[in-house]
Amino acid sequence: MRRSSAPKPPRTVQRELLRAMKRIRGVELAIEAEYPKDEMKTPVHLCIGQEAVPVGVCANLRQDDYVLSNHRSHGHYLAKGGDLKAMIAEFYCRETGCSRGHGGSMHLIDPAVGLLGSSSIVGGGVPLAVGAALASQRLGQDRVAVVFFGDAASEEGAFYESMNCARLWKLPVVFVCENNFYSVCSHIDARQHTREIVLRARAFDIPAAQVDGTDVLDVYRKAAAAVAHARRGKGPYFLECQAYRWRAHSGAGDPDAERYRKPGEAERWLKRCPIRLLEKRLLASGTVRPQDIQGMQERISAEIREAFRFAQAGPLPGPEALERHLFFSERAA
Repeated sequence: MRRSSAPKPPRTVQRELLRAMKRIRGVELAIEAEYPKDEMKTPVHLCIGQEAVPVGVCANLRQDDYVLSNHRSHGHYLAKGGDLKAMIAEFYCRETGCSRGHGGSMHLIDPAVGLLGSSSIVGGGVPLAVGAALASQRLGQDRVAVVFFGDAASEEGAFYESMNCARLWKLPVVFVCENNFYSVCSHIDARQHTREIVLRARAFDIPAAQVDGTDVLDVYRKAAAAVAHARRGKGPYFLECQAYRWRAHSGAGDPDAERYRKPGEAERWLKRCPIRLLEKRLLASGTVRPQDIQGMQERISAEIREAFRFAQAGPLPGPEALERHLFFSERAA
């Protein structure tokens, strides 16, 4: 996998990348700790281990750029500038949730920060991102649409249809495949002849790059090139970010890990923790000091505690909400 030769981002950006990854990790660990209480009435899909991908990509986006997400959506929402309190409240089905308590973890939406939605349908966000990019182009805007999806979504027919339309019409869309090698419990080796997903984009003559999804600086630099390419009207771009989810496909922990993961595989990936990798670099270069990191962690922890207090104290939707947002027409008598 070739690393980007582009210069490193400024030190202020590097510190923010570290803070953003730590914040997502802290939120995910807090969700995991609270989940067994069964007060959050939603399935959850944790992105622990994959934080560098949403953080590195979204750091290159404007607030009015579009993002489409999937079932593993927490990191995408937070990295795009989403409201932490509203996200946690959504898990508790509160009116104060970002989807007013209707969607839960897999159906987050917040147009204010450009998150057009996350979907539990595998690959469901891919054609929607192409549609958002088409709208941006037809309206003469320079908004970019980014869609995050997993390796299994690249095996859907809608993925290929979307790639073809995006290339044919030169749409400003960036496809970001988070290749964690597993479709639930099925390894990519058991599903595909080649794990080089990036080659599928090149078949459509779409510029594409493989990215070390544990190295947020690599993600940042290659995403910067992809977003700039799309915003200049040059058409779609494809990034295959290889990373590893540390937890199960869904829920807290991974009780079946020994039944489906390859021997020694998880241990190798755990050594490439994206947060520890950046932390070590920033400490070595003097970009941060140990006390800076401690202060950063304390502020994040306080913010997370407040978000959970806010969520748990919020009101539940009343009976009148049952018919809200339903659309129908009466048959003529």
